[in-house]
Amino acid sequence: MIVTPLALILVHQKQASRRRATRFVILAGNSPINKTILCWSTPAMRIPAALLLFLVLHGTVVNAEDNQLTRSEKRAGWLLLFDGTTLDGWITSDQQPSQRPVEQGSINPHKCGAYMMIHEKKWESFVLRLDFKISAGCNSGVFFRTFSLAPAEGRDVGFNGMEIAIDDTTTAGYHDTGAIYDLAKPSENAMKPVGKWNQLELRCRGNNIRVTINGKVVTKMDCGEFTKPALRPDGTSHKFPICYSEHPHPGYIGLQDHGADCWFKNIRLKELR
Repeated sequence: MIVTPLALILVHQKQASRRRATRFVILAGNSPINKTILCWSTPAMRIPAALLLFLVLHGTVVNAEDNQLTRSEKRAGWLLLFDGTTLDGWITSDQQPSQRPVEQGSINPHKCGAYMMIHEKKWESFVLRLDFKISAGCNSGVFFRTFSLAPAEGRDVGFNGMEIAIDDTTTAGYHDTGAIYDLAKPSENAMKPVGKWNQLELRCRGNNIRVTINGKVVTKMDCGEFTKPALRPDGTSHKFPICYSEHPHPGYIGLQDHGADCWFKNIRLKELR
């Protein structure tokens, strides 16, 4: 969201010492934005706090354009990975053009022609943010640290990376939305119902991975604790014959086709130095 300042000019020098400030906290996206509103104590100049709050909420907060960076994001070093109209920078995991064009300003990897759509660059330490919307019965995911793109014999390329699960479920297990698939389960399923847009954030720095869904941190994982193939740190088994403490950090970001429609937009990334 873009928040523009609200100017309330109620200047009267003789009354300046008699003003009082009322502080409201307004949620814009996932970040609290503090607004200070000046209310005057004289009856002729007093504006009800409720009216001012209404003006702030309804007069100054507007939605940012889809698939564009805000000025503050540009200044902070965010990169836009999808422009909303073309698939520039995106190919399939078979390194071919997608068989499915952009639709509704979104990437839909279902029927793209391969296991997933990937961004053409490799990323190591970063914050990734995107919006996603599922269809009924959806089974999809966001892959990261995928390398290489050549699958091992008898396996799909997904074994070469890690996945944030996106599924049409309401539970919070190893295969539900927000899980790092089969490795770390979320504390809760924070996804909205079918047809609603959700916000996902993935933070990767070194061995530490954090997943946030709709403003709630749901999953954390320390790859350094996964020192044995097919075993989680607590001794329970997972499906991957991989020691994640030794898994390469640079890799591709991918949007999985697992048999159902799933839409992705507002895909942006900030590298962490």
